[in-house]
Amino acid sequence: MTYDETVEYLYNQLPVYQKVGGSAYKEGLDNSLALDQYFEHPHSKYKTIHVAGTNGKGSTSHLLAAILQQAGYKVGLYTSPHLVDFRERIRVNGEKISQEYVVEFVEKHQGFFEPLHPSFFELTMMMAFQYFADAEVDIAVIEVGLGGRLDSTNIISPVLSIITNISYDHMQFLGNTLEKIAGEKAGIIKKDIPVIIGEAEGSVRQVFEETAQRVGAPIVFAEDEKLIYSSLRTASGWLYDTKYYLQLKGELSGYAQVKNTATVLCAVRELMKQGFTIPSKAVYNGFAYVNEYTGLMGRWQILQDYNPKIVCDTGHNVAGMKYIAEQLINERYTTLHVVLGMVNDKDISSVLALLPKKAIYYFTKASIPRALNERTLQELAMSKGLMGYSYPTVKEAVQAAKDWAVSTDFIFIGGSNFVVADALQVFE
Repeated sequence: MTYDETVEYLYNQLPVYQKVGGSAYKEGLDNSLALDQYFEHPHSKYKTIHVAGTNGKGSTSHLLAAILQQAGYKVGLYTSPHLVDFRERIRVNGEKISQEYVVEFVEKHQGFFEPLHPSFFELTMMMAFQYFADAEVDIAVIEVGLGGRLDSTNIISPVLSIITNISYDHMQFLGNTLEKIAGEKAGIIKKDIPVIIGEAEGSVRQVFEETAQRVGAPIVFAEDEKLIYSSLRTASGWLYDTKYYLQLKGELSGYAQVKNTATVLCAVRELMKQGFTIPSKAVYNGFAYVNEYTGLMGRWQILQDYNPKIVCDTGHNVAGMKYIAEQLINERYTTLHVVLGMVNDKDISSVLALLPKKAIYYFTKASIPRALNERTLQELAMSKGLMGYSYPTVKEAVQAAKDWAVSTDFIFIGGSNFVVADALQVFE
């Protein structure tokens, strides 16, 4: 098979959550453990960091990978979903897994995994673990796919666990209260392995404290450490003054990044306590050039600087959209244009209620089966006072926004990872 044929085979033969949703979700670790045994536990051949959370886990994972890479370590990075190319999920020192490796992995092992009927995520996770072992990485940053306790990645024994935050998402699998969701994500907390919590208060914090105490894990709440003294948003991102790093420039410019930065800085201190050598220069470079070093995309990403300015962001749930809505209101423009599409298993009504009413909307749908019909989205949005037009593809919606906008306007593209993915292909 060619690379394209191999990826198409993976999509067609295995259930893919990002395309079809809940029907692809497989609860439990049986398949992961079976695959792990077959491949002789490749993740045990290098150190790992496990990153969970409702929002921010992708940015946190990429920042840590960039910093460790700049510190001289050979770093694997496993994240999901991808935006444009399947290979974005699996990187070593920022370089995507080769097409040849993907093809050879599937051809060599499909005789074993086909009768097992793994999910797309289970198999690609094991591909990543094996690739990192073959590449002889020093450490790999592993992002949880969904939840924590029963997520496929929860077979690793990391040197550090991180839970960024808890908010409402994937409630059909994780529970309909923040405490239940926290309980699922707390499932990555393991005996004697330090865990860092980015944001948590009240009963959610109590869930983490009780879990850590029960299993015997040291726990640190990043907010309690007060590592950031000040944060100033600039034209090129954030400028932080922190306890250990003065004038720290952060390339990621979304409002949510201040919280992620505190979590990452806390993680760096913990890794240094464990004996990792992380010079200050590595931290400065990692924060300043994370996109270049790791290939991160879709986090308040500027697609066009001016005439008009165009930005995309993958935030798609209530917590993520709160930050985006605040940021949109504080941007400078004559008219705001919003290209918006969502998937059908999110809390659509609550997300729409957060968005600014003083804008022209271009309702659309991404090129996946889970995408909500653009006319349905338009009707729901109108009930919240959001007015605009509907377009059957992201490409058409983006083009319409560009046609309507003048040079002093602002175009935002978002609502789901998949709208951003389609938009990135338009701009490429």
